[in-house]
Amino acid sequence: MSLAKPWRDLDRSTVGSAPDRYALYELGDADGDTVGFGTGVLRDELKEAVAYGDAAKVRWELADSPDHAERLLADHVEGWGYQTRGNDRQTKVPRPPRE
Repeated sequence: MSLAKPWRDLDRSTVGSAPDRYALYELGDADGDTVGFGTGVLRDELKEAVAYGDAAKVRWELADSPDHAERLLADHVEGWGYQTRGNDRQTKVPRPPRE
């Protein structure tokens, strides 16, 4: 499931204007197809993605804390069943318990 946010070009300008806050972020290729999700301090994560990844686009949802970002991630990847970070590894994401 993709974030319902517009794509932004993943470049130094976007990194410079990104909030220095925790977030769930989604990376995309040049066509706007999702190549991965991740969580962390947004500006730091985007710096890493620009330097070492091959994604062309990004969108994000801000979070109030690391735990909040992880909950957002779990909600968004439930249909995918995995998370990619920096487009170089996959990590299984546990589904939240059903109530």
